[in-house]
Amino acid sequence: MNDKIIAHIIKRLERLEKTVFSTGKKDARALAETKKEFKGPKGGILLLLSRGYFSSRKTATEITAELKKSGYDYRRQVVQTALNRLSKNMGPLTTGVKEGGKKAYVKRK
Repeated sequence: MNDKIIAHIIKRLERLEKTVFSTGKKDARALAETKKEFKGPKGGILLLLSRGYFSSRKTATEITAELKKSGYDYRRQVVQTALNRLSKNMGPLTTGVKEGGKKAYVKRK
């Protein structure tokens, strides 16, 4: 076989092994952030979730402001739709807790 082909195969194998056998959350989080897997409003919310932002109750307005700090500039209604979809039965968030008559979101336990 050609040396160029073998080098290419070895490079791919190393990348696959690094992805499959990586250890620790820090490595996986850094890899996800560098690959820009957090796209769109849903991705921004998942990024906040991975950073532990939803440990306490947050309203859609607070979440929208935090997303802007992270570089995600979406209207509150768009963020609210993504939050509602992520808080369905098997989603990572939960609602139902009212703060001042508004929905609040927290990480599902």
